[in-house]
Amino acid sequence: MSINRRTAIAVRSIGVASAAAALALGVAGNAFACNIGDFGASISCDQESGQGKIVVTDSDGVRPVTITVKKDDGTEVLTQKFEDKGTKDFTVMVPWTSGTHYQVLATVKPYFTDSPVGNGVTVGSDTCGKTPPVDNPPPVDNPPPPKDDTPPSTKPTPSATTTTPAPAAVADTNAPSPAGGTSNLAETGGGSNTGMIAGVAAVLVAAGGGTVFMLRRRNPAAGRH
Repeated sequence: MSINRRTAIAVRSIGVASAAAALALGVAGNAFACNIGDFGASISCDQESGQGKIVVTDSDGVRPVTITVKKDDGTEVLTQKFEDKGTKDFTVMVPWTSGTHYQVLATVKPYFTDSPVGNGVTVGSDTCGKTPPVDNPPPVDNPPPPKDDTPPSTKPTPSATTTTPAPAAVADTNAPSPAGGTSNLAETGGGSNTGMIAGVAAVLVAAGGGTVFMLRRRNPAAGRH
């Protein structure tokens, strides 16, 4: 009995030591597995925000990670820390500027600090963001006339048609004007002395006739002597 008990105690001690060694080796193995080679980065366009979306992937994903993005001239764009353990994808947003190259750096303490992830990422030449729809109405060959929305009571009454009077007849200036200016064309004769002139003319005619008669009677008598 005593030998078996001693053997059991020895075996138990060896098992505990082996378990502790295995645990230590496991932790050490995880520590050695955490290196910058486990990281990769890519960039794509986020249409909703119009920015570039950098996704950093950690194939291990067992420790907190800090991601830093810089331009080639050393200007820091952003630094963001991710505390969640077990996360393998870390997303950060950067300005989408065509042709811009961004350096992506990762920090996992106490193993490495600001180590470059691959060769970084480069923004593409395409545009990023929502494109507003273009509303092009179909062409209209013969547009309808504008609709008259004026109430009938307010429409102006058409004015009466005005007629231009015919021009007055122009007097014929070529017609001869009456003699004397103010004499009456309906009257005959030269004036109020017409009767007296006619009487004098009758007397003269009678006198002339008598003279002729007397001369004829004298001529035969003279011939007989």
